[in-house]
Amino acid sequence: MKNNKSIAVLPFVNLSNDSDNEYFSDGITEEIINALTKIQNLKVIARTSSFAFKGKNIDVRKVGKQLSVSTLLEGSVRKANNRVRITAQLIDTKDGSHYWSKNFDKELVDIFKLQDEISLLIANEVRNNFGHFDIQEHLVKKPTDSVDAYELFLKGRYSQLQWTPQSMRTAIEFYDSAIAADKNYAKAYYANLQCYGLLAAWGFMPYQEGIEKAIGYFLKAKEIDTQLPEYPQSFVGRSLWGEWDFKTAYIHIKKVLEFNPNYTDGLEAMAELFIAHGFFKQAIIYAKRLLEIDPLSANNLYTLAHIYYYKKDFETALNYIRKAISFGPDLELANHLHALCLIWLNRKEEFNDAVKNEKTIDLYNLLYSVANEGISEIPNYQIEKWVNAEKEDTQLAPLQLFILANTKHQEIAFNLLKKYIDQKRGQIINYRFDPLLEKLKTNTEFKNLHQTNLFKEDITLDVKTKKSSKAIVDKEEQESFKEKLLDYFKENEPYLNSQLSLNILADEVDVHPNKLSFLINEIMGINFNEFMNKYRLNHFKSIALNPKFKHITILGLAYDSGFNSKSVFNTYFKKIEGITPSHWVKSQNT
Repeated sequence: MKNNKSIAVLPFVNLSNDSDNEYFSDGITEEIINALTKIQNLKVIARTSSFAFKGKNIDVRKVGKQLSVSTLLEGSVRKANNRVRITAQLIDTKDGSHYWSKNFDKELVDIFKLQDEISLLIANEVRNNFGHFDIQEHLVKKPTDSVDAYELFLKGRYSQLQWTPQSMRTAIEFYDSAIAADKNYAKAYYANLQCYGLLAAWGFMPYQEGIEKAIGYFLKAKEIDTQLPEYPQSFVGRSLWGEWDFKTAYIHIKKVLEFNPNYTDGLEAMAELFIAHGFFKQAIIYAKRLLEIDPLSANNLYTLAHIYYYKKDFETALNYIRKAISFGPDLELANHLHALCLIWLNRKEEFNDAVKNEKTIDLYNLLYSVANEGISEIPNYQIEKWVNAEKEDTQLAPLQLFILANTKHQEIAFNLLKKYIDQKRGQIINYRFDPLLEKLKTNTEFKNLHQTNLFKEDITLDVKTKKSSKAIVDKEEQESFKEKLLDYFKENEPYLNSQLSLNILADEVDVHPNKLSFLINEIMGINFNEFMNKYRLNHFKSIALNPKFKHITILGLAYDSGFNSKSVFNTYFKKIEGITPSHWVKSQNT
């Protein structure tokens, strides 16, 4: 069911003369997404799914259905010299109508203030149309005093999100340049920490060198700002993937999710942590929460598929992994799991098609033969080559280990597994539940390979959230406010002001906007815009039947009643009366 208080921010279109400025429009989009995710009870679709529609001309109603959101934000960015012009508009996915739009033209030096202004306006408009949630005073914190550093950071982010070894190296160069422009730019340090950590963990650079560099950036970042979700997330990467200190990882993941319950890196880390322990029920909860806010992410679908793979439900895993590949055909992890599912399901023809372009096709074919065709012995020279290799031919999975574990060479496989565990290789962190290592469990030493320090009784699934306005407004106060508000509307007719916003009204009646929003929703049972439009419609009907206003057009009367949009007026009128305004006027005059 579609969540009414929900939004997807589509990639802003780059209208700059320089096509290289795409990094900037993408960066603005992501910053607004990140700002909106700070709001409790507002569902915000994550970047990956929003950007799936980049450059595509798709019916907004279909997009809304696919993402299960009520609102889409779309816009454009034009950057020229020291100025930036941004247009933004909100679209109701139910009928495709545009219910808010605004143009912004600012000096680039004010970019963070502009992002905050846009995010707050968007949040207020969604709340006005779809129901109450609390909104903070500010959603964007100024991360740097240097616009040059910020632009370099966005270029780094643009490269990093391509998630290839070379793109992450390029990102590091941009982040370093951002740091050179502002040595107190915490987010740039945290970003380099992540890049070096990934390059090291997956073997794309010497492990110790990568980890030392990552730690160096972390030490500088934490001196600057520990109030970012990246701070506890930094401990997660080290404790979970680097040290296999699972209890510490769990503690820090919870801290990440207390910063932001919808922080996708934190949700994914929690799912991965639970997978490594066989807490599959809990892992599925977090994997599905990931998909709720990022439904078109190939990586998130892969995570869910992986859970079912370890549960040995290979058919369900295959269904999810095929969806993952449809969204991300180049995601190597998904293609790898696809091949493994087909091996277990013994679907040779589909398997051959799946691995035909893999660089390790020979290993995949050998694994298939070992699993399904009775091959149980591997030549000694091949085993020696595998065992003595400095690193795997593939960084995705130890295929050689999987092959040996399912032949008569299980003792060699066990020793190889022990070596990988001692090295804390991320590829085999889930070894306890991997179906391809099942036969090694007969070794009496299997249970002693690594002792976890996290147990099921240690975990809870609840994340602390901030108190809502509801908790601080009792029934007596609600009734008192209702009387006060209705009297104010009767005496002052504030709804006739077409520019009236919830914030303006809150100031006039001396109530915090969050509290006013809650009270209107709770007492009146409708959202702010419906509350306003109800008064405006009644005023329109009263003056439309007054002979002294017969020289004014219907639209003119609507504007005089406080409506500021022809489409909003017509849509609301027909929703309430069941006919168009012109038909209603004619029916009243006959």
